[in-house]
Amino acid sequence: MDRRQFLRGMGFLSAATALSQLSIVNAQADASDDYKALVCVFLFGGNDGNNMIVPVDARYDSYAALRGSLALASDKLVQLPDVNGATEYGMHSALSGLKGAWNNGHLAVLLNSGPLVRPITRAEVLANIARPFELFSHSGQQRTWQVAAKTSEARGWGGRIADEVNSMNAGATTPTSIAIAGASAFSVANSGALVLPTSGGLNLRGTDSSAASRARAAALDQMLATDKNFELVSAAQEVTAGSLQRRAAVNGIVNTTSTTVKSAFAGLSSTVAKQMQTIAKLVEGHQELGVRRQVFFVGLGGFDTHSGQLSTQNTLLGQLGGAVKAFYDATVAMGMADKVTTFTLSDFARTMRANSVGGTDHAWGNHHLIVGGAVRGKAFYGEYPQLIAGGPDDAGSDGRWIPTTSVDQYAATLARWFGVADERLEALFPLMKNFAARDLGFF
Repeated sequence: MDRRQFLRGMGFLSAATALSQLSIVNAQADASDDYKALVCVFLFGGNDGNNMIVPVDARYDSYAALRGSLALASDKLVQLPDVNGATEYGMHSALSGLKGAWNNGHLAVLLNSGPLVRPITRAEVLANIARPFELFSHSGQQRTWQVAAKTSEARGWGGRIADEVNSMNAGATTPTSIAIAGASAFSVANSGALVLPTSGGLNLRGTDSSAASRARAAALDQMLATDKNFELVSAAQEVTAGSLQRRAAVNGIVNTTSTTVKSAFAGLSSTVAKQMQTIAKLVEGHQELGVRRQVFFVGLGGFDTHSGQLSTQNTLLGQLGGAVKAFYDATVAMGMADKVTTFTLSDFARTMRANSVGGTDHAWGNHHLIVGGAVRGKAFYGEYPQLIAGGPDDAGSDGRWIPTTSVDQYAATLARWFGVADERLEALFPLMKNFAARDLGFF
């Protein structure tokens, strides 16, 4: 990788207060509007999927026995009858706002997914054969979930997907890949990535409408045109200049008081809700930005619940459920629900057994939510583990479930819906060749 590629790969640059405001076109979708967006919501710290999705059939007693003090009462769970009318699972009550999306057939659950090199047995795990790199490590597993590659790939899989479809956004005023509230490995792309603060607006200090401010802006423009013959300097200047050029377009959209978006998020003040609200505005203004494809990344932290898990997870899932519901409702109101898919990722799950202080430890396979009008919802995908401590699905003795669906399969299914050609999937997800199913079927 040369220096220019390096700088572009690292090109997360926030910049600039808007010098002008753009009018917002209410992008009511129609058949001719070939637009799609993927929205990744990363739950940092390792969300306990074992209490997010709970069996309510004959397996509930096994669940309760293993969970001990962390077991949720079955009558407090949000019941999730599937398309056939069978009710095998319930959802944490803090996510009750998503029941409407479930009833509409626009919410699906992926069971027991996680990093895998290839399908693996308990015996192989215990013998340290074909185990994923840095298993149970926060930093290692966050990177694995966000990069989904066997080698030291510099780009995240969101960025690789963005690069693959980037030609569809020719002439756009923003990159295909956008992260909110911080740079992420997921978003790194050769075609560049834009990082916006939680508030959404881009800021350049020392600029306003005064004469001195205009002089500073003119001086900056002059500096950015200097020393173009030096490759390293020129590449850095391209990143800065590009961010300055995007400020008016981005700020004009995220600073709007769109009634469609504002009403959907009324009363929500969490960080993740603010991030999702910014994305909703960018989705609504996609025509103004000249984009047909967008890949977004948002994050919610605090899920490393080694103690006091019940109350902490209840609070965090409440924030997650409120933000995702508001975002889904906004896409419905815009007529764009079938063009936007939101999905969760997390470091890993938590152990099924609780520790002595009402918490859990790092585990492996986890359950995830997929929301959108194109989702084949009211259904569960993947295989739920056998609830036996030290059993065939346990990587140890405390309920660290061995995944039965890989990150690559999950990502590839999202990529196919987004428009990535089948023949390109293995190039983007090099471990795909080790798994039979290339499409998990949730679209």
